[in-house]
Amino acid sequence: MAHTTTRTLLPPTNVLPPAMTSTPSPALSNTPGTTGSSSNTFLMSASPVRSRRSAVEGYKPKMISTIGAKPACLVNASVTYVGDDQIYAFGGFDQYTDEDMLTMLPVYNHVLRLNLITRQWNLVDNYGDIPGVRMGHTACLWQGSKLLVFGGENEHRQHLADVIVFDLKTAHWTQPETHGPIPRGRARHSAVIYDDKLYISGGQTGHDSVLDDICYLDLKTWTWSRTWRFVPRYDHASWIWNGRIWIFGGINDDMEKSNEIWWLDLRGSPEFDHAMKYGTADRQMTSSRHRFAVPASGQLATGSTGYTANSSVQSHYAMSSTRSPYVAPGSISSLKFHSSPNLPSQAAGTHFHIFSSGCMLDFVTPAELSCETSLSSLELDTLRWQKLAEGRDLYSPNYRWHYCTTNPEGTHAWLLGSPIESAADGNHNGEYLSDVLAIDLRKYGILGNELASDSRSKMMPSSDANVSSHLTGIGADLSLTFDQPPESGSGADFIITADADDDDYVDVSAPDPGTASTAVGPASRPIHVHKLILHARWPHFARLWSAQMAEFHSKKMHIPEPYSAVRAFLFYLYTDSIAPNPHNGPTLSDVAGMLVMSNIYDMPRLRLLCVNRLGRELDIEHAAIIWERAATAGEDWLKQRAALFCMQNFGRLVRTAGFRNLNPASLIELCCEASPESRVVGGEDLELLGQMAGRPFGVSSNRKRSLGSAGVLTAGEEDGDEEVEDDGMDVN
Repeated sequence: MAHTTTRTLLPPTNVLPPAMTSTPSPALSNTPGTTGSSSNTFLMSASPVRSRRSAVEGYKPKMISTIGAKPACLVNASVTYVGDDQIYAFGGFDQYTDEDMLTMLPVYNHVLRLNLITRQWNLVDNYGDIPGVRMGHTACLWQGSKLLVFGGENEHRQHLADVIVFDLKTAHWTQPETHGPIPRGRARHSAVIYDDKLYISGGQTGHDSVLDDICYLDLKTWTWSRTWRFVPRYDHASWIWNGRIWIFGGINDDMEKSNEIWWLDLRGSPEFDHAMKYGTADRQMTSSRHRFAVPASGQLATGSTGYTANSSVQSHYAMSSTRSPYVAPGSISSLKFHSSPNLPSQAAGTHFHIFSSGCMLDFVTPAELSCETSLSSLELDTLRWQKLAEGRDLYSPNYRWHYCTTNPEGTHAWLLGSPIESAADGNHNGEYLSDVLAIDLRKYGILGNELASDSRSKMMPSSDANVSSHLTGIGADLSLTFDQPPESGSGADFIITADADDDDYVDVSAPDPGTASTAVGPASRPIHVHKLILHARWPHFARLWSAQMAEFHSKKMHIPEPYSAVRAFLFYLYTDSIAPNPHNGPTLSDVAGMLVMSNIYDMPRLRLLCVNRLGRELDIEHAAIIWERAATAGEDWLKQRAALFCMQNFGRLVRTAGFRNLNPASLIELCCEASPESRVVGGEDLELLGQMAGRPFGVSSNRKRSLGSAGVLTAGEEDGDEEVEDDGMDVN
């Protein structure tokens, strides 16, 4: 671990003027080794994040209270984030309808828009082929500027199978003419767009209680595919990742909430690669534009908000048919979770499932009955559950959340709901969608879809010059030139040194007087790099070079961080990857050091990569150092996660090198992470507590507990060991 009291950093551009001079700023002093010289390099005191613990209380999601004509607390509406800080809601019915009116629900076809900046709800004037009222439909953002609506159920309890498109720019509805076998009308199904295809799965219908089919609409030709059997579900979530369509949650045909995950391989099947040609289907072709007249009463539905349904009321109906005889032409797999310390119960709370960054995120929000709430993730590559945050850190118990939507990048999510307190007049405030909880998922180590795809591709070699590398493209080629001396022909023209690691070679020679920074301790062996790459990839270096600091003249630089972390950081600049690899990839200790450097040099992309990997790969050996580095870098979520892991595995933790290498102040602070009521429980007592709670503590039930096992059990916590947990999965 580095113990530094001084460091050389280029101050932010708002500290020193663009025209750099040798006159020091009042807050800065001349570098001792360069006083009186022409060098204009300054020595700053230790970085604030290194000299003190972070005073940040931690990230809290932002609560947004809306203004204006707040819409009714609609049920089975569609709520979609469309970009530009705007959320659109369409359809649904009023939650607080008189039970006597259930046979004729006040279903809406309003288009409502919420501006998250102004916090204002507005009723959108819309034009064109305005759809009829509906609930239980789906609305998908398409081409960045359109909403693609499918199906639902109208006020007559008729299930619909129409497709309508709403242009967000013109507020104009169109209904494309579709071809092929129209799927059965349905509501409370799932829909996802991928590769210009709209995939529809499951749902409810008036003929069968739960549908078990899947089909797609080719959006280039507006042609429906054949319908195949998949899995019976409604109120579920679906998404596409790694060439598969995934389904989780919802209610099965036994009317039970499901904790199974299913997936269907789309790769390598001509049925999914190409749209069915018109006229070759197994069922009769029908047009998708069948309409019912306005009810004889002529009454248009209104809700508690005073909004009136659009005057054009229309419904669409698809021909009914028997269950599809065709099984989906791809590998179908399923997995059932039985138990895990991190497995959220689908039977308790209100769940919202969204996809981001190769993970299925499960928001467990408060329900009418008290329940444990949380934010958990299921990694699809490993099918492993992790708890990212406790519910008390996310949700207020005084609110109920009814909808969840996310941006296409998968970096932010929004929960829409209302407080549960009754107003002074006795009316329930829950009649309105009055509040939004804005959640930055990156604060919990979520990369975002684009960055996750980039990181995943780094595992696939694609360079002709370096086919054996675990990297991809030009990064694989540049890695060959990294840290190669100039005499080898690498073209290296710059030298960087770092603080020597304990087991590293120590350069006993005195630092070069022309070097801009002076090492506090012995310097490491030199790292040979190319200033062109550093200038292009490292904003701090680019500023330093443009200002012609001393490093510009000496072609040398010292970074007062451990050698292994500095080398890993520079390797990242060459390869754009921090993925693990047996030979070249950085270790968790290196990544923890890179996290600190990403904070010092203000590199948010690298910071997010580091937080994501440290959070996913947190283990016994590195938990202490990850906790310490997260505290240094001000990463409160990662610090809390590592602290909880340390407390749950304290007996093993204190025997690791990472724990022993903490300085005395850090040791004391880590021990203080336990609550004052905590106690050390070990051996048979810990096993007895696990039996009383119905699950084992500390180690998995299939491992024999040693007498030396111990954990710190804090008040109210009964979590198991994440390192050796058994997810209890059945694979079918």
